[in-house]
Amino acid sequence: MTRLQKSGGPPPRQTKIIVTLGPSTDDEQVLREVFAGGIDAVRLNFSHGDAADHVRRARAVRELSDELNYHVAVIGDLQGPKIRIERFKDGAVTLQPGAEFLLDAGLGRDDGDETRVGITYADLPKDVGKGDKLLLDDGRIRLQVTDIKGEVIHTEVLIGGELSSNKGLNRKGGGLSASSITDKDRNDVHLAAEIGVDYLAVSFPRNGDDMLRAHELLREAKLRAGVIAKIERSEALENMDDILAHSDGMMVARGDLSLEIGDAELTAVQKRLIRHARENNKVVITATEMLQSMVTSKIPTRAEISDVANAVLDGTDAVMLSAETAIGDHPALAVETMGRLCYGAERNAPHTDVLDHVNGAFACDDGAIAMSTIYAGKGLGVAAIAALTESGSTPLWMSRVLSPVPIYALTPHDATCRKVTIYRGVYPGNMDNADKTHAEVDRLVIEELKRCRAVRTGDKVIVTKGDFIGQSGGTNAMKVLTIDGAGERP
Repeated sequence: MTRLQKSGGPPPRQTKIIVTLGPSTDDEQVLREVFAGGIDAVRLNFSHGDAADHVRRARAVRELSDELNYHVAVIGDLQGPKIRIERFKDGAVTLQPGAEFLLDAGLGRDDGDETRVGITYADLPKDVGKGDKLLLDDGRIRLQVTDIKGEVIHTEVLIGGELSSNKGLNRKGGGLSASSITDKDRNDVHLAAEIGVDYLAVSFPRNGDDMLRAHELLREAKLRAGVIAKIERSEALENMDDILAHSDGMMVARGDLSLEIGDAELTAVQKRLIRHARENNKVVITATEMLQSMVTSKIPTRAEISDVANAVLDGTDAVMLSAETAIGDHPALAVETMGRLCYGAERNAPHTDVLDHVNGAFACDDGAIAMSTIYAGKGLGVAAIAALTESGSTPLWMSRVLSPVPIYALTPHDATCRKVTIYRGVYPGNMDNADKTHAEVDRLVIEELKRCRAVRTGDKVIVTKGDFIGQSGGTNAMKVLTIDGAGERP
């Protein structure tokens, strides 16, 4: 069970924490400290490191998870068509405002200088037009296209500064035609299958077809994993329903997204995406620079504190740490800080009404039971909800309604335990229901809730299950149980 409650203490944190692994977490003791901070999933960023690095890090996480009996999901993050400039002869140049600077698709990879540089995307000259604004190095350098001649894009420097090799390149407003699945991504899907990731994050999808291609690659690699769409392109906002229809969740990847839509639009778009994901029964992760100052600092800025809190108050399932844990000076402290900030925001978070979430008829019995359980739990003041689940669908639906009641997803499958770790307010637990009567199952549920110190004498709990225990999609019943003296917390 993830993050056992302390006896008589507050309920567990609902918002989940995803940490990116990297050189800073390679030390075994540091990884243990990161675990102790209360993580729920780890991210393998396939944009950096080699296959051996990712395999080694995933193995270390699995081994520590087994040792601690602590379920942690592994997310493989595809690089996608990240467009970059090539390299400079001298490592870096300084661009002056008003100067001409050329982006040359035909230039050698290492031949850049203060007048021009190569680009990794050969078709970029076909995708841009006169007047377009191009953003380099996360927007720190800004160029305006003045002309296109063959393979060469002529630009004027609007905002200058130092520019080093291999920095990212975006077009403000989006519209680049690069495919969301690259040859590297195809190879990395097979790496993800070798590792056995629980989720695969797809970078820069434009529409549902891009997500369908990712599903095809997963089938070819014989990998059963959830698929997360990283929302980074302006086109994705226009095709959000199509993308979500073919995804298990989304990541609000605010770095490239902010560059494409403009920083003034980002906050409102983030709020809309979080709400849209929850309304469509999808998981949503908020990412990018949430505690960026803690790459070097031991404390967050006030702006970062508010940023994390706002994502939590808006209902995000998870928040993600990137450079803070991958290459930061204090990875465990960053995790502990993130947990504290999330918990503080949750204490003041508004709770949503089940009736606000239900729109028309239920699509299936499971969904009806899930919503009925949350409604009954609020009215009865239950201490916990125990959802017996095969696939994790019922606890997912329950978690779409923001409620203070913890949801325990009890399943015999380790893969399902890892899957639900990133659902807001849902906590995994292994429980084998095979060949058990309903009375025996009720007893096992109470024992598990006792073990995780979630109940005390007199508490009411709700259990959801199906007539045919062990059958996926069969949840059709809810039952109210009262904990007697044998269930008291130690």
